[in-house]
Amino acid sequence: MGRVYRETTEPSSSSASSSSPAETTSTSTTETVNGSHDFKITGYSLSKGIGIGKYIASDTFMVGGYSWAIYFYPDGKSAEDNASYVSLFIALASEGTDVRALFELTLLDQSGRERHKVHSHFGRALETGPYTLKYRGSMWGYKRFYKRTALESSDYLKDDCLNVHCCVGVVKSRTEGPKIYSIPVSPSNIGLHFGQLLESGKGTDVNFEVDADTFSAHKLVLAARSPVFRAQLYGPMKDQNTEYIKIEDMEAPVFKALLHWMYWDELPDFEELTGLNSKGASTLMSQHLLAAADLYGLDRLRLLCEANLCEDVAINTVATTLALAEQHHCFQLKSVCLKFVALPENLKAVMQTDGFEYLKESCPHVLTELLEYVARINEHSIAVGKLGIEGIIDGGDVNGRRVKQRL
Repeated sequence: MGRVYRETTEPSSSSASSSSPAETTSTSTTETVNGSHDFKITGYSLSKGIGIGKYIASDTFMVGGYSWAIYFYPDGKSAEDNASYVSLFIALASEGTDVRALFELTLLDQSGRERHKVHSHFGRALETGPYTLKYRGSMWGYKRFYKRTALESSDYLKDDCLNVHCCVGVVKSRTEGPKIYSIPVSPSNIGLHFGQLLESGKGTDVNFEVDADTFSAHKLVLAARSPVFRAQLYGPMKDQNTEYIKIEDMEAPVFKALLHWMYWDELPDFEELTGLNSKGASTLMSQHLLAAADLYGLDRLRLLCEANLCEDVAINTVATTLALAEQHHCFQLKSVCLKFVALPENLKAVMQTDGFEYLKESCPHVLTELLEYVARINEHSIAVGKLGIEGIIDGGDVNGRRVKQRL
């Protein structure tokens, strides 16, 4: 009698895995994006008497994607305190709805003993969570931050000056899913490769004579970086001799810095390039390089030179920088220079510099704009004297809420 064998089939691994649910995870992280601002209040005694509810405001500063401002009330914020206290607040100065944040307001002890007066959310148990600012102009702070008579005899006030330090921590949440693999990628090094190509001198096919110095370069690199070089080397009106070009009205260190930028995509060390270590040498190089950048259509380089010159505005260089800004259509830099020169404490000193004589000769029409800036400053001073600070910088939005107005 024959035997019957029954075959039993086991499930494959693939079918088993497809039947079981996939397990995934994600994590929500809530944390603060922190930033701080120092607000120095000079002339405290002169600010007294501006009126209850009227304030002195700091410049706005950015933290967590929002603008903020510090408000100091020399005579207090509330009428019921009868000017017995100074008030201190931090305000949301940009559009926002239900912005959640932590705050810290510190009046700094100027005796060196660091007995600061601190009111802080940071490090404290948050029983009701972070503070919520409902809309632009919402504030957090203290109507009775410090009794005025005690403040005026304390170490917080020195040389008629107060120092306020403010910290803001904007609450942000983000959700992250699983990262199965993570492979680090190095930053771009194309500038390094092109820079090494310039330094090696391999494959150069054009030479420039600048102030008796000769510089070798690559036509394709120059044409890719500069529309002016592109037209000069490959355009229909290209130079007859594109293997040897003479550069007029430019000094050799400036042209060397220009080539360095075009290959490396970064500024060279000006001190190393010029052999000088003074601040004036760096400013002078930035001035010359700005003109060269404009000449060759290097917009990013021109903007970077503008930024450097903006940071280095000084009495003895500002007039020359202003003339350059006008000649090369650098409107942001021009505005910074005009505002600097128009200040009463700067105007007379700038007018005595050689650069101001050059400005009068090369850009006489700029003097008219300068006079307009001076007039605005004078008008502002008169307005503050007549109306008080509240009439200049206080205001409201369409709903009557108090907000800071920008001059």
